[in-house]
Amino acid sequence: MKKLRLILISLVLIALASLPTLAAGQAAGQPEAAQPAAQSSASPAGQPAGQLASAQPAAAPQPSGQVVEEIITRVNNQIITRSEFERSKDQLRDEVKQQDTKDPDKAFTDREKDVLRDLVDQQLLLDKGKDLEITGDTELVKQLDQMRKDMKLDSLEDLEKEATKQGVSWEDFKQNMRNQIITRKVIGEEVSSHLSVTKEEEQKFYDEHKSEMEQPEFIRLSEILVAPKVAAPPTPAATDPGASAAATPPVADEAALSAAEAKAKDLLKQIHDGASFEDIAKKNSDGPSAADGGVLGMFKRGQLAKELEDRTFAMKSGELTDVIRTKQGYVILKVDDHQMAGIPPLKDVLPKIQDALYYEKMQPALRAYLTKLREDAYIKYAPGFVDSGASANQTQPIETSDKETDAKKLKKKHKKLGFL
Repeated sequence: MKKLRLILISLVLIALASLPTLAAGQAAGQPEAAQPAAQSSASPAGQPAGQLASAQPAAAPQPSGQVVEEIITRVNNQIITRSEFERSKDQLRDEVKQQDTKDPDKAFTDREKDVLRDLVDQQLLLDKGKDLEITGDTELVKQLDQMRKDMKLDSLEDLEKEATKQGVSWEDFKQNMRNQIITRKVIGEEVSSHLSVTKEEEQKFYDEHKSEMEQPEFIRLSEILVAPKVAAPPTPAATDPGASAAATPPVADEAALSAAEAKAKDLLKQIHDGASFEDIAKKNSDGPSAADGGVLGMFKRGQLAKELEDRTFAMKSGELTDVIRTKQGYVILKVDDHQMAGIPPLKDVLPKIQDALYYEKMQPALRAYLTKLREDAYIKYAPGFVDSGASANQTQPIETSDKETDAKKLKKKHKKLGFL
């Protein structure tokens, strides 16, 4: 269930756009220790290092009179700048172009009003993460190491070099990932952990959406391919200098075919004796799917060769074929799943139903939680900037000048002494 909730957290983040999309190459913000402390002018999470040009507490002019940066919103002791706001709008524009090819301009207009809301949402969640002492450091190391493995790199230093080659600041990139980890964990602890789905809700959803679940018959297959080992024949040029240089395709001889068949039968015996199909495929398969444990994917009727279709569609989930001779060599197929045509039973679609129900509940629950965070926070907006997620119960901070503060203190002191 925890895994399901983590999946739902990611889905809700995307659907609500409650956190701005941080593109590769965009920096994710300065660590707290590196932020200027004076007058709560710390650089906001999500702000690239160096782009604030030593951000000042207000729109401080350079000697030339040019404004370095403009603060549009203060969230507790952090700031959101105009350049960050504009950058988020640019990212949104690129995103909707990829998602809505029919009318991206309308999609952008509909979502543009929530850009500032998303930035405030993110900062509030990061601040809450500090309160909960969530650092994300352990998860960050794991994610970076997984990324290294996926890219087939030897070390994290190589990953850093690869990021640098692509013009990405390594520290900014790590901070970006850390921010995403923190916000996911905060939502998991503070919102999704309090949600639940009842059996009655699952049954009701199933009954109301049966027609949408109807599907054709299909199977999911995995394979282990054993290809015969053949040596490339000598090129014509090697035996006849006047012959064409085009190489003759290698042809497996009987000995190579026999060896491949024997190996395939031995692998099938190991699986029948209890060995993992996935592990055998990873270590022994010559097919391109070996790295994925032999997974081939889903097939409907008519998508496979007739011989293979007749065999596999007659099998149940979890069953194996015998060794089959193909053009590539000898193959063992496993039917990972076999779904019959029609409406699947509730148990087969229960995970998807749970996803949908959690998603429905997460949207309002997350929005309500973020509203509460706003009401407990110090947030000040520059004139002309509107937070579409603002609460009517937010308290607008009141700032007074030093002279007004000193006058109030003096008046209070005189009152105690009986002068007034």
